[in-house]
Amino acid sequence: MDLNEEMAARVAEARERLESTKAAVARARAELNEASTTVRSKDRSVEVTVGPQGELKRVKFLDEKYRTMEAAQLSAAIVEAADKGRAVMARRVKETFSEISRIGRSGSDLPSYTPDWDQIFGSALKAGGRGAPSRRDRTTRKLHDEIVEDGDDV
Repeated sequence: MDLNEEMAARVAEARERLESTKAAVARARAELNEASTTVRSKDRSVEVTVGPQGELKRVKFLDEKYRTMEAAQLSAAIVEAADKGRAVMARRVKETFSEISRIGRSGSDLPSYTPDWDQIFGSALKAGGRGAPSRRDRTTRKLHDEIVEDGDDV
């Protein structure tokens, strides 16, 4: 095989891999566009549904607990549940596209692209207990701890 044939074979392989990756990305996007997760706050007063981009799709107040909660308690429960849902969806998106990235790299000496997941999802990945908590996460957690402690006295 001469140099031109070798280069043509490599280009054909790269095109085939590109088309395969494009198809996998299209399938993943279609699947994720329909994806959501539903989670509850730690105190089980709030249930939220979060979409694939971290957007709140639904907030549900459970067992009418919200009627006896202070505004700060209720908002902390909503934020906590939303952060938990965002973390679940961020990990799902990351896992889906990481798998595509591995498939695209396997058996090839072609360069690949690995997204900066922290830049894409920010604190969402950290909210699920992975990585160091942000200042906002620590403040929310502290507020939630105080709320739970206050609730124990009742």
